[in-house]
Amino acid sequence: MTEITPIPLAQLTTLRTGAAPERMLDATTTPELVDALRETWARGDEWFVLGGGSNLFVGDEPFEGTVIRVLTSGISLIPSPHPGRMRVRVQAGHNWDDLVAYTVERGLAGIEAMSGIPGTVGAAPVQNVGAYGQEIQETLVEVELIDESTGEVSTVPASELGLGFRTSVLKHHYDGVPLRRGVILSVTLDLAEVGEVGRVVRGEQLRRALALTGEDAVPMSWVREQILRIRASKGMLLDPSDHDTHSAGSFFQNLIVPESVALQLPPECPRWQVAPDLDTVTVIPLATYDGYVPQTPTVRPEVKVSAGWLIEHAGISKGFKLPRSRAGISTKHALALTNRGGATAAELAELARYIQARVHSEFGLLLQPEPVLVGVGL
Repeated sequence: MTEITPIPLAQLTTLRTGAAPERMLDATTTPELVDALRETWARGDEWFVLGGGSNLFVGDEPFEGTVIRVLTSGISLIPSPHPGRMRVRVQAGHNWDDLVAYTVERGLAGIEAMSGIPGTVGAAPVQNVGAYGQEIQETLVEVELIDESTGEVSTVPASELGLGFRTSVLKHHYDGVPLRRGVILSVTLDLAEVGEVGRVVRGEQLRRALALTGEDAVPMSWVREQILRIRASKGMLLDPSDHDTHSAGSFFQNLIVPESVALQLPPECPRWQVAPDLDTVTVIPLATYDGYVPQTPTVRPEVKVSAGWLIEHAGISKGFKLPRSRAGISTKHALALTNRGGATAAELAELARYIQARVHSEFGLLLQPEPVLVGVGL
C-alpha cells in the first residue's frame, strides 16, 4: 500500500462533490488492500473504500478519516461444476463494464444487461447491482471478504450476503449501518456458455427494453450494444463533456411496494411484479404425518414501481433546477440528480429533499437514495 497526498473526492466521484479526506491510501494488489485495511482498523480510524466513485454522495466537509482506493484488477476463468457454464473470478477493483465486455466477447451470458454500469466489481454485490431485470445475485457464487471485526479473510457464499433489491448485509443504507462490516476482495460468478449464437432473452424488462417480440436467440454482443445505446440516450454513460452524466446514476431506488399499494397508483405508472418464492418446501415429519397436507398460504406478490415516473408526475420535469442552484435533474433521465458545474453537496441534498417531499405529497411514497451517503444527510 502507498499513502498518498489526499485528493479531493470531487475529483474521484461521479457526482463531483467532496473535499480531500484527512488521509488516503492506494492499494493495487489484494495483499496491499488487506494490509491497508488492517492497518487502518488498528489505528481506529473512520474509513471507507473507494472504487469507481459512482455510487457515493460525499459531503462538503473533509472526511476525518482514511479513504482507501481499491485499484486491484484481474480476471481468471475457473471450470464450473455445472455443465455448459464457466466461472469467472474477478478482483474487486476491476472496472465493472470492462468485465461485462470480457464476458460478452467470450460468449458468457448472465451480466450482459448490466453493460455500461459504472464502478468496480467489488461494489456490485454490496448493492446487488442490476439493470433491466437482471441482477448480480442471479450469477454470484461467492466473494472473498475481509471482515472488520476479525481482520480475517474468508470465502463467503452468496447465500450469506442477504442479497435483495439493491441491498446486502454489507451495504451502508441511508441513516443506518451495515449488518456486516467488511470489504470484498474478489468476486466469483457462474455464467452460461452460449457462444456467438447467444440465447433467448426471457426477462420481461429486458425484452421490453430491447423491443423483442420473437423467441429467437440473440447474440450477447447485440444485447450489449443495445443496452449501451439506451444508457447513452439517458445520459447514463460517463462523459466528461456532458453534465447529464455527472451523477451517481439513479439517485433514488425504484420502490418495492405491496400489490395493494401499487393498485392505488395511476394505472399508467410503470410497474413490474416481483415474483414470490414458489419453491418453498413444507416438511412434515413422517412420524406425525396423518394424511393431511396443510394448504400453502397465498402469498400476495410485491410490485416494483418506477421512481422516475413518480418524480416526473409529481411535477418535476427533466432539466428541473431550484432557483440559483447548480444542481439539477438530468435533461435525459428524471431519476438522475446531476452536478451542472461546481454544485456543492448541500445543493444536491436540497434538490433531493425537494423531490422526496413532492413525491410524498403527491403519492404518499417516500423515495430512498441509492448512493452511499458520506458526511451528508437528506
